[in-house]
Amino acid sequence: MGARSKARKRAVDVLYEAEAREVDPVTLISERVGSTEVAPVNDYTITLVEGVRDNRARIDQLISEHAEGWNLGRMPAVDRAILRIGLYELLWSADVPDAVAIDEAIELAKTLSTDDSPRFVNGVLGRIAGIATHLRASLNG
Repeated sequence: MGARSKARKRAVDVLYEAEAREVDPVTLISERVGSTEVAPVNDYTITLVEGVRDNRARIDQLISEHAEGWNLGRMPAVDRAILRIGLYELLWSADVPDAVAIDEAIELAKTLSTDDSPRFVNGVLGRIAGIATHLRASLNG
């Protein structure tokens, strides 16, 4: 597993834990940076967690709009975290190709979630990828 893939998994873990504990994910990760009790935190993990937190309202709105037949509250918490990271990379990470953002999210779903989750994650992110150029323009304009 590459460094960025590991960073993504760690970001999912942090977002999942922060939601379960009802704490700010950036605060949670900042407590771990420099701690000798946990593995070092990759810079890309920090970038992902901060990016998701800073854009969460828009990210959640887009997921809700494109998750056919599902609302955020009904989704498994790990799927929410995976989708949030995938969508952040899709729309805000210019150095991550769309296909890589989607593939990485699918792999996380295969490893961390239910048997149906990879197909679900692929469907949601695929629908959003179809309009990603338009969305990026509106986010930056």
